[in-house]
Amino acid sequence: MKVAIILFPGTNCEEDTAHAFKLLGCQTQIIWHKEDKIDADLVVLPGGFSYGDYLRTAAIAKFSPAMQAVKEHAKKGGYILGICNGFQMLLELGLLKGAMRRNENLNFVSKYHHLKVISNNNKFLANLAKNEVVNIPIAHGEGNYYTDEDTLKSLYDNEQVLLKYCDSHGNEINPNGSVDSIAGICDESKRIFGLMPHPERACEKILGTDDGMKMLKGLVW
Repeated sequence: MKVAIILFPGTNCEEDTAHAFKLLGCQTQIIWHKEDKIDADLVVLPGGFSYGDYLRTAAIAKFSPAMQAVKEHAKKGGYILGICNGFQMLLELGLLKGAMRRNENLNFVSKYHHLKVISNNNKFLANLAKNEVVNIPIAHGEGNYYTDEDTLKSLYDNEQVLLKYCDSHGNEINPNGSVDSIAGICDESKRIFGLMPHPERACEKILGTDDGMKMLKGLVW
């Protein structure tokens, strides 16, 4: 399986992401954002601070040549995963619904945080049980996911809300003010996924948890 990881100025998680997918037996390639062709089964937009997060997160990255290739990949029904800054990019591109705001307390948060699986009716979370709790690192200053009530209802109706922030017992606890404590969503086709937490940073026990591998391996075939 081919995995393409897009690298932007300011990206800092491309190697972590490549390492995680290599552990899963994938053929990985890190692609500079100036490339306008992508040959892959899965495209990953990794975490970091593309273009220094100037203007707002991902506002400049969406104009990179590679993004046209990402949109073409989506049109063809290809799988896409956006992690942290990558999630913000997918929102800016309109491939996922909603927007990101500054964290409610205006502080950057970086720590392990528990997540509850809301829907596993998709490839990404197919190896996890509904309501299962996992422990995955978060690291963001603009992870406050927002959408209007009608869109929020449609996300729930279509099982597009994937993950919520919670404590170790599954009780909702919100680190950034995100609406309904949402940590991750997908599109209607369930082929485009975005989440603020970093599963690639939780791929080996030596890191404290390998819960992230349970997520990522769902996208591998």
